Amino acid sequence: MMEPENPLLDQYILSSTGVARPKICFVGTASGDSSICIDWFYKAFGAMSSVPTHLSLYKPPTQDLRSFLLEQDAVYVGGGSTRNLLALWKEWELGQILEEALHAGIVLAGISAGSICWFEQGLSDSIKTGELHPLKCLGFLPGSNCPHYDGEAERRPVYQRLIASGNISDGFAADDGAALHFIDGVFAKAVSSRQRARVYRVGRTAEGVQEKAFETEFLGA
Repeated sequence: MMEPENPLLDQYILSSTGVARPKICFVGTASGDSSICIDWFYKAFGAMSSVPTHLSLYKPPTQDLRSFLLEQDAVYVGGGSTRNLLALWKEWELGQILEEALHAGIVLAGISAGSICWFEQGLSDSIKTGELHPLKCLGFLPGSNCPHYDGEAERRPVYQRLIASGNISDGFAADDGAALHFIDGVFAKAVSSRQRARVYRVGRTAEGVQEKAFETEFLGA
């Protein structure tokens, strides 16, 4: 979706559903349901074998959000402000619905804020402008998450510093173009749409913070 010329990760999400033509719903709460992001989504997934739709909390498609989401094969959460996303989801009880969707076998995916939100904690720039801080999230997945590990200069040092001080829990970091795949709450594999993109386990040890790169499967030829 974010790389129109490189749909490998989007295709991977669709293939993970096990459905030939999956129904996939974009949730753009973090971007304020930006029409630009929604258009990007339809342009990307409309070109693939899928049935795309979207959920806007500003213009809900139905009063019964639970039934609407539980009819999907995959839910794709966009980037933006994780803090605002969590606040609005709490008001609309969307977290509970998405947890039910998870247990029903619906694939939950997302980028940036849409990656952070599933973990116990995330490294977020949505708390104070221009700064990175720990943010308590939904807790569907264990530990913490840091996206843009190679894409933003401050991400790696701040994440490691917060882990070293105990202000954020051990967790997973992902370069831009890399994705973490969890199955039943357990990390299963790392995949990427870029050959050099990697996923890391970052944790505190007696010797300091240790960063371990996982073997990452490049999805291209």
